[in-house]
Amino acid sequence: MMETTQQNSTKQEILQHLMQQTRATALELAKSLEISRQAIRCHLKDLEGEGLIRYKSVATGMGRPQHVYELTTQGRNCFPHSYDQFAVSFLNTLAETMGYEQMSQVLHKQWQRKAMHYRKLLGTGSVQERMAHLVELRKAEGYMAEWYPDQQIKTQNSKLKSDSTFEEVEGYILIENNCAISNVAESFPSICGHELEMFGTVLPDCTVERTHWIVNGEHRCGYLITRK
Repeated sequence: MMETTQQNSTKQEILQHLMQQTRATALELAKSLEISRQAIRCHLKDLEGEGLIRYKSVATGMGRPQHVYELTTQGRNCFPHSYDQFAVSFLNTLAETMGYEQMSQVLHKQWQRKAMHYRKLLGTGSVQERMAHLVELRKAEGYMAEWYPDQQIKTQNSKLKSDSTFEEVEGYILIENNCAISNVAESFPSICGHELEMFGTVLPDCTVERTHWIVNGEHRCGYLITRK
């Protein structure tokens, strides 16, 4: 029991160091925490497996590239912060000052701006390429996003007379296992509607439907995306 407590304490110290210093190598962490390289690498492997840290390979002269560790968004969320509470309080103040309808218009405009930003970053590749890029952007923002092709999507071919004839349609499933603005969304569910509309704007050649919703008590948000 004592050994487990010590391990957790050391891991917390690693996270604290990375929070303060932004990034560090295994050797730098070992020296700072005054523990062996072998022990620090075991802790780093555990923390990486938990999704709290990640590393980048950095070239150092003629030698082998070094692994430089930094916190993920999930790792940063281990530390207390009041951003969500501030956002909810700010939106409540907006609603009281200008009225809910006008505040909703402001939020809608904000999501439109975000959609335009995403579209600029995604470019004009195939739907699959844009989906992959979009998921990486959402992951970087803390949504723990993932995607995969939906092989089950079929639609009736209206051009053929037979009611039993179907054609394959390009479709994808977008899953977000974490909501980076969950506290805000719980207080202002209309934000989720703006988010759904945003995905439709980001992928204008696709139809976007919500399949799962964290605000409804489900453990993830899910979207069915099909090419028009």
